[in-house]
Amino acid sequence: MSTKVSRREKIRYRIRKKISGTAKTPRLSVFRSNSDIYVQLIDDTNGTTLASASSRDKDIKAQSGTKSEKSRLVGMALAQKATALGLTTCVFDRSGYLYHGRIKSVADGAREGGLQF
Repeated sequence: MSTKVSRREKIRYRIRKKISGTAKTPRLSVFRSNSDIYVQLIDDTNGTTLASASSRDKDIKAQSGTKSEKSRLVGMALAQKATALGLTTCVFDRSGYLYHGRIKSVADGAREGGLQF
């Protein structure tokens, strides 16, 4: 019996075999819950999170709009933190989610903010 979650986990592991982040080009990992979205820039060689942002941050939570619009703001916030650290490129990890809706909004927001992937 394959549930939706276990199916996504299999896809996630398959993606993670192929991509990994370094200090110069970290992995932009996305986690989507029903109500919020969380993104992190991860350096897999050292196993550290370099920057993170989520829709639960005070400045983003105060904004009104749809979940997709907030996701775009989260992507822009992460890109801002990344440029402050001197990072311009990253590898996008959609974590088994389809590249559509909120996941696409995060990617577009990060690109708008100046990240390249």
